[in-house]
Amino acid sequence: MPWNPDQYNKFQSERAAAFFDLLGLVKVRPDLEVVDLGCGTGELTRHLADILPGSQVLGLDRSSAMLASSSRYVRPGLRFEEGNISQLEGQYDLIFSNAALQWLDNHTRLFPYLWSHLRLGGQLAVQMPANHDHPSHLLALELAQAQPFREFFPQGGRESPVLLPETYAQMFFDLGGSEITAMLKIYPHVLADADAILEWVKGTLLTYYQEHLPAELQALFLEQYRRRLNEIFPQKPVFYGFKRVLLSVARR
Repeated sequence: MPWNPDQYNKFQSERAAAFFDLLGLVKVRPDLEVVDLGCGTGELTRHLADILPGSQVLGLDRSSAMLASSSRYVRPGLRFEEGNISQLEGQYDLIFSNAALQWLDNHTRLFPYLWSHLRLGGQLAVQMPANHDHPSHLLALELAQAQPFREFFPQGGRESPVLLPETYAQMFFDLGGSEITAMLKIYPHVLADADAILEWVKGTLLTYYQEHLPAELQALFLEQYRRRLNEIFPQKPVFYGFKRVLLSVARR
């Protein structure tokens, strides 16, 4: 997807709140082999590396645009590579992922695959947005199914692969996990107006829709989205409650 680091970081502090909640679930131990899946610009990966003394931390992301900013954080014990999460190689003591796995489909297959790369005694810690039933997300699906956009979305738009927290908990139990945490948390963001919600989703959700549209329809999609969003959220400021799933499990 055509990720834009500047657009994504317009709400950097709001997005980072969930990262630090996830970081609080990490068991701090020295000398670990760690991978951060979907590390983005690398700034948050640096925080992860800083709490794990003597560890070797790899930040992995498939977006060269996002990784372009990561070089400033490289140091002994912290490096970054371009790569595909679904083709992960190696064995790790900690597999960490903040706001990335929601972009990969088929989680009933994905999570056991990641589990196979987790060493005995290791930990999997994941945070994913789960706001797919919010009007800001449903509106994008609705527009994708309307003219003149529908021919570019034969599947009707992108459905979120994120499962219910209890489904992940059962999956981890079946995989032989222990110390399972699986919870849904609502992050209460107060934004200036509906246009601010648009700016938020332009950095994430709408990248998918823009990527699938020809250039001559991208601006029209955004304008129709903006107009409809202002009809749904006419108030100023606007409350943007954002749901996220936080997961942590140890491999016995």
